[in-house]
Amino acid sequence: MPSLQQAQQWYPQQDPVHGFDHIQRVYQMAERLARAEGADLEIVRAAALLHDSQGSDPNSGERLSHHEASARFAKIVLSAEGWPEDRIQAVQHCIRGHRYRGGVEDLPQTIEAKVIFDADKLDVLGAIGVARTIGYAVQAGQPIYAQPSDQFLKSGQKIEGEPHSSYHEYLFKLRNVKERLFTDTALAIAQERDRFLTAFYEQLQAEIRAER
Repeated sequence: MPSLQQAQQWYPQQDPVHGFDHIQRVYQMAERLARAEGADLEIVRAAALLHDSQGSDPNSGERLSHHEASARFAKIVLSAEGWPEDRIQAVQHCIRGHRYRGGVEDLPQTIEAKVIFDADKLDVLGAIGVARTIGYAVQAGQPIYAQPSDQFLKSGQKIEGEPHSSYHEYLFKLRNVKERLFTDTALAIAQERDRFLTAFYEQLQAEIRAER
C-alpha cells in the first residue's frame, strides 16, 4: 500500500493548487467519506494518493489528460507492490473518474470512485476552494477578479481577449460543484462550504465596486 510519505515524492511541495497539501486533504476526506459510505478503504487510500500524480502542473500541457497519465502511473506503482490486477483496475477507475470535466466514459461507477470524486471536489469549495482558485488564477497569469462579459454570463463562453479570473472559474465551475457530488455524506459537507464560497465572491464583487 502506498504511503503518504511515499506520495510526497510525486507532488510539488509549494504548488497552491495541486501540491502535496491537496493530496493530504483529499486523502483525509476520502477516508472520512469511505467509512461513512461503506467503501473499500485500501482502494480509496491508494487512489487518493495517486490521483494527481502525473501532469498536475497547469503549465505542463498535460493537465487535460492527467487522469489518464496518473492511472497508468498507478498501475506501475501498484504492480510493483504485487497488487492483483482487479484491484489495480479498481484504483485506476477511481483515478480516471475523478476529473470534473471528464467525458461520460469516465463517470465514476463504483462507490470507491464516487468517494474519490467527491473528496477531490470538496477541496474546491469553502475556504480552501477560495485559496486554490485564486492560486490557480495567479499561476495562470490571470486576475483574481475581472468583470465577466455578457456572453460569458449567458453561455460560459468568453469573448476574444477576455481573462479567466478566479471569479470566472467560480461562475463556470465552482458554484455548480455541489450538484455533481455523488454521496450523501459529501453533499451534507458541501452545503456549508458552498455557502462560504458564494458569500466570499459576493463580498469580493461588492468591495471591487466600493459598495461595502
